[in-house]
Amino acid sequence: MIKCTKKFFIALFTVVFGLLFSVLPAEAIKVGLYVNVNEVMVGTSKGGVLSDAQTGQDLMMLSQMKPYRLIKSGSGMIISVDGKNYQINSNRIKIKTMESDGLVYTKKRWYRGNILVYNSGNGLVLINDVDLESYIQGVVPSEMPARWNIEALKAQAIAARSYAIANMGKRAKYGFDVKDTTEDQVYKGASGETIKTNGIVKATRGQVLVYGNKVIPAYYHASSGGQTLPSSAVWSKDLPFVRPVVAYDSNVPKSGHGIGMSQYGANALANAGYNAYQILGYFYQNVKLYSFQY
Repeated sequence: MIKCTKKFFIALFTVVFGLLFSVLPAEAIKVGLYVNVNEVMVGTSKGGVLSDAQTGQDLMMLSQMKPYRLIKSGSGMIISVDGKNYQINSNRIKIKTMESDGLVYTKKRWYRGNILVYNSGNGLVLINDVDLESYIQGVVPSEMPARWNIEALKAQAIAARSYAIANMGKRAKYGFDVKDTTEDQVYKGASGETIKTNGIVKATRGQVLVYGNKVIPAYYHASSGGQTLPSSAVWSKDLPFVRPVVAYDSNVPKSGHGIGMSQYGANALANAGYNAYQILGYFYQNVKLYSFQY
């Protein structure tokens, strides 16, 4: 059973009284799926179109549920379908569906939004250009088991959204914002979504953690093994919005950098009756909850 001190309760409610409203500067995010590969399979669930990403000119119509192979060719690319190859007269293309409920396909998964592809000279770079909330829908059940407590999943959604916004442009040299791996956040697109976690993302829509006037990169990890760490223990300096705390995850082997929110600890607190905002207020210090309207 989790026992809490008076100091613990004060920390838990730090977030709750900081609810603010504003406008989100960017509603979409670019997620790197592949970097510098020679070829890749793509497709669409509904009828789609391949267009020049720079001019907007349509180059080819795509049949639904048909596999297309994109192949690096010099500074451009070739598309192969039904045993025939076609040269694409562009080194930057966009693949999208013709219907709003359509999905795009690559990496053996389905994604919302569009796929952007460009030839970097070293290979093909594939990017999922998707609205922010759809991205978070693909992150939450990929980072935390969907069967876990709803309040822990809400905390995960808010932390993931905060991390995403704080890291916009992080990997701009590749043409995208974040990777779809643990180097940033695990993201499995629409293929990873569940009805439960999509409802949780909707319930926390636009909510992020703010320190000062900036959205924080709300770092999290699987388990601290009992105690989270100050950021200086892993990186070069202490961050003002994280601190070492008892993580309530000592029954789970340490996994991850140990900074910020322990996911197992968050679930333990949720099972003990604490809500998402109390959980976030415990693992992050001096932060406020900010709700973007878009």
